[in-house]
Amino acid sequence: MTNHPRIPVVLALSGHDPTGGAGIQADIEAMASMGCHCAPVITSIAVQDTRDVKELIPLDPTVVVAQARAVLEDMEVQAVKIGLLGSVQAVEAVHTLLTDYPKLPVVLDPILKAGGGTPLADEEVTEAIRQLLLPQTTLLTPNSEEARKLAPGADNLDACAQELMDRGAEFVLITGAHERDPQVINRLYGNRRFMEAFHWERLTDSYHGSGCTLAASLAGLLAQGLEPFSAVHEAQEYTWESLRNGYRLGMGQLIPNRLFWAHDEEDEGEQPETLH
Repeated sequence: MTNHPRIPVVLALSGHDPTGGAGIQADIEAMASMGCHCAPVITSIAVQDTRDVKELIPLDPTVVVAQARAVLEDMEVQAVKIGLLGSVQAVEAVHTLLTDYPKLPVVLDPILKAGGGTPLADEEVTEAIRQLLLPQTTLLTPNSEEARKLAPGADNLDACAQELMDRGAEFVLITGAHERDPQVINRLYGNRRFMEAFHWERLTDSYHGSGCTLAASLAGLLAQGLEPFSAVHEAQEYTWESLRNGYRLGMGQLIPNRLFWAHDEEDEGEQPETLH
């Protein structure tokens, strides 16, 4: 009998973006780059281009959970990544699902609006995420705008992170691309305290799917057995390189090149090394 290599499985609950820039395709490419198998669970269908979302059609939450349970009962899942959910009912259904698998590390990317500005979560959905999903989250990855919406009582990003940890998130990585700093500063919090600030060169373009790329690569690295602090270091580097190598296919934002490592001209013809 052939001994097959063990490939960690990551359950990804995300929307489908027809441009391939964000959503479930971003999850698949980023997790594959981390040496993982993505088990994709579709939560919603987006009608969108590289500029903005035109329409969002959430799937029936029972169908979302049925997809996830079919995978969980068949495969040895090592981590869960949650992206766009789209409705209170979907948040409630995912909460019930995670309650049955309390030991799985969970990366939550709280998508509240599209890159073009269209809202994707109203206040009811935002409150459901606060109440139901934050207590089940290993690593929360909001951008600075999302952090402020999830913690409206806080007066700065440090206070936002503390409130989000008080609500149950174990680690919080607040990304800073929306801030006005000369560099992009991402801030990691854990163990009820600020842990580290990461400074990245601010690229001149904007990108469709950068948050999905970061959260999905984090989930893949956790599935590989890395501790959150180490996973945060590696996932940021991978995401930044994906953005730096991004390409323009439409008339809006650039799409991250999450497979940049397979197209390195200097290594052309050579087998790429794993990134974990």
